[in-house]
Amino acid sequence: MPTDTPQPSFVLVRPQMGENIGAAARGMWNFGLDRMRVVAPRDGWPSSKAVAMASGAGRLLDEAGHFDTVPDALTDRHFTFATTARGRGLTKPVYSPQAAMQLAAEKIARGEQVAVMFGPERSGLENDDVAQANAIISVPVNPDFPSLNLAQCVLLVAYEWRRATTEIADMTMEMAKTDFAEHIEIEKLADHYEQRLEQAGFFYPVEKSAGMKTNLRNLWSRLPLTRSDVQMFHGMLRQLLRSKSPLE
Repeated sequence: MPTDTPQPSFVLVRPQMGENIGAAARGMWNFGLDRMRVVAPRDGWPSSKAVAMASGAGRLLDEAGHFDTVPDALTDRHFTFATTARGRGLTKPVYSPQAAMQLAAEKIARGEQVAVMFGPERSGLENDDVAQANAIISVPVNPDFPSLNLAQCVLLVAYEWRRATTEIADMTMEMAKTDFAEHIEIEKLADHYEQRLEQAGFFYPVEKSAGMKTNLRNLWSRLPLTRSDVQMFHGMLRQLLRSKSPLE
């Protein structure tokens, strides 16, 4: 059974290749979508090629709705988007994929049923199909090569749905079994290096030594060092000194 998660239905209109239907199902499931509707697929339904290409997302195909016409597929929808890469001479609001999925999320949160139509691979949706939609989704593609593969377009819109409905951090730090070093640990590392560099005569000439030490301290404080990093830097310095003299 489909999940209970409120979401739009993705309607594939007259898809020509079973492989693209399967790849579309896979792209939908990548981003938590499982409401597929298929309108008049060229090679019939069900499609063994679609199942093979779905690779783990075959459940979406088993549960997909099969319709003969676009009106049949949209009969219970309150709002429908049509994806197209070119102007159709129709007066309709045109949304980017991001804005469209934000609007879809708002409508679905209010209890409305939303659909997104995707056209056949060769020519995309026909004007009669687009005329039945409330709005258009236009992907900002290269105008010299605007044609998107069906599954690629599904994947792109599904990704924007996920972004619109899931809190996603722009950046996270993956910590490899360690924590960031505390200030005192950085200070001890700075002291260690300053002491050894002083012994080695690094801070020369004398009148510039204070500024050099300040710059070195500033360097350590700028680095996002982990405890493992600090331990490694201490160990590196100790090993270098062992190789040069008997002193620790």
